[in-house]
Amino acid sequence: MSLVTDSPVHSSSSSGDFAAFLDATLDSKSSDSSPDEEAISDVHSDSSDKEAKDDCNLIRKRPRVENLESIEETQGSTSNGFVEQQLGETQWSTSHGFVEQHLEASWKKDICKHPGSFGEMCIVCGQRLDSESGVTLRYIHKELRLGNDEIVRLRTTDMKNLLRHKKLYLVLDLDHTLLNSTLLLHLTAEEEYLKEQTDSLQEGSLFKLNSMHMMTKLRPFVHTFLKEASAMFEMYIYTMGDRSYALEMAKLLDPRREYFDSRVISRDDGTEKHQKGLDVVLGQDSTVLILDDTENAWTKHKDNLILMERYHFFASSCHQFGFNCKSLSELKSDENESDGALSSVLKVLRQIHNLFFDELGDTVDDRDVRQVLKTVRKEVLKNCKLVFSRVFPTTMFQAEKHQLWKMAEQLGASCSTELDQTVTHVVSTDAGTEKSRWAVKEKKFLVHPRWIEAANYLWQRQPEENFAVNQQKNQ
Repeated sequence: MSLVTDSPVHSSSSSGDFAAFLDATLDSKSSDSSPDEEAISDVHSDSSDKEAKDDCNLIRKRPRVENLESIEETQGSTSNGFVEQQLGETQWSTSHGFVEQHLEASWKKDICKHPGSFGEMCIVCGQRLDSESGVTLRYIHKELRLGNDEIVRLRTTDMKNLLRHKKLYLVLDLDHTLLNSTLLLHLTAEEEYLKEQTDSLQEGSLFKLNSMHMMTKLRPFVHTFLKEASAMFEMYIYTMGDRSYALEMAKLLDPRREYFDSRVISRDDGTEKHQKGLDVVLGQDSTVLILDDTENAWTKHKDNLILMERYHFFASSCHQFGFNCKSLSELKSDENESDGALSSVLKVLRQIHNLFFDELGDTVDDRDVRQVLKTVRKEVLKNCKLVFSRVFPTTMFQAEKHQLWKMAEQLGASCSTELDQTVTHVVSTDAGTEKSRWAVKEKKFLVHPRWIEAANYLWQRQPEENFAVNQQKNQ
């Protein structure tokens, strides 16, 4: 099978089918046939394709074939002996038709662009390759490497297929985004009750994984989220956990393999240490959205990222990020399904999907989901003008670099270092500052910085009274 023309990578559920294809290829390698024989056989199997027919027509016009025909005509019955001499010790038929096919295979091997390799061999012509170029797609198969041109071609083909079905790509982080895990030995005394409350695989959300000495809690609303998101997106898992952990978590989230199939990427499958990248995702950057709780993991793809509020169910998770408070599990509580993080972000995904496909005209080929994401984000704090007070140094040069300042502007707010009547909000942690007192006097909103963070995670302007500075100070 030639990857260029026949590979199941073309399908929108490509990596699963392609993994099966590669496994079958591996099995075939254990036969007695040589790599060259298999390459010739592969070329023959493609002969019904238009591309192969065109190549065959070209070969028939090549001088080598014409010369061979003239030799056969002049030598008559001795032509078979000549052919056998030319083919050496091969056991193939010496008919004229085979000679053309053999030359066709040889010529194809000569002009093969080597779109990818399996181990050290080209996946099309079987030639052993010395140099390594392109990207290794270990999550599809540990020995599969595709060249950059082939990846571009596959992305273009798959993108057109998905866009016809009104789908985009969605890359999902695991830890603190879809679930929270902890080692059993890290459970606190107040969490011991959890060991008796684990659920069944099909319906549950709390799992004790004895083989991994750990416990995992799925985030509320995750089953509904995955089901509804799958209608709009081709979904990938991408985690900084190792491969065995990634596959185990995928099994909990998707026991029937309805959503991810083999599109499960772990840190072992990435191309850069401590970084995630879309180079191993078979989707064009302009059609990919990312959900992750860690912005720094996506330094090259921040424009694709929707930052998630971290899910801290276990105490070890709170301690990992420096929170000195009781965890949800210790409080015997959890996020609310109806207005929690996943429910909120699903509404955003629907909005982006709708805007991308239904509100931007007739053609979608030249659209960019990153621009749609930016447009939707800028609506969150539109018409708000903010001044910060003792949140960070407010000289203009330093202020513009601060994360909160940049976050507010991304959400559509304008930021200033000076007070005037156009200011709508003063953001502070101290109700006693001069700017804070001005806000109260002028009946402007005085809010804690968490008001901006909440708007960023929930993608809508939050009630200011829930983030009053005096209330935050007393907590």
